Amino acid sequence: MMILIIGANSSGKSLYAEQLASQIHHGDLYYVATMNPYGDADQARIAKHRKQRQGMGFITVERLYEIDKIAVTPDSLVLLEDASNLLANILFRDQPGDWQNALNEILSLSKNCRQLIVVTIGELSEEGFSGETKQYIQELNHLNHRLKACATMVVRMQNGKPCIEKGDMDELT
Repeated sequence: MMILIIGANSSGKSLYAEQLASQIHHGDLYYVATMNPYGDADQARIAKHRKQRQGMGFITVERLYEIDKIAVTPDSLVLLEDASNLLANILFRDQPGDWQNALNEILSLSKNCRQLIVVTIGELSEEGFSGETKQYIQELNHLNHRLKACATMVVRMQNGKPCIEKGDMDELT
């Protein structure tokens, strides 16, 4: 089962995903962190997320890409934080890939666990952007579209509140 949690930056999607994961998991609880920090703001965001999930029982795995190679237990719940960082890491590495590479890694990881919660930035407008930024936005929008199609449940964070777009909370228990 895959749950997609989508929203803007600072929409509360990560906190919601962490709380949801801690409530519905039955086996091991993994947190796959994909952020490649580039400065103080990124380090602060990482520290915030570590503090948020402190005491929740997560096994944290930091991986920029190749998340499909992470050894998780079959009965586990995995929280992927997040697909948008994973995609950026794949696009801008030495041997770049595309949204399909990111999707394949996510789907492969989902087959290795009982439940996968994927956090991602919501659809972005490419208006006013060019070059690599525009390419990234296009790729992210493709990835999110496919993740929505593959997910059992899609939750959009709006004004700090979860709004279910696909699926039913009753399916989670």
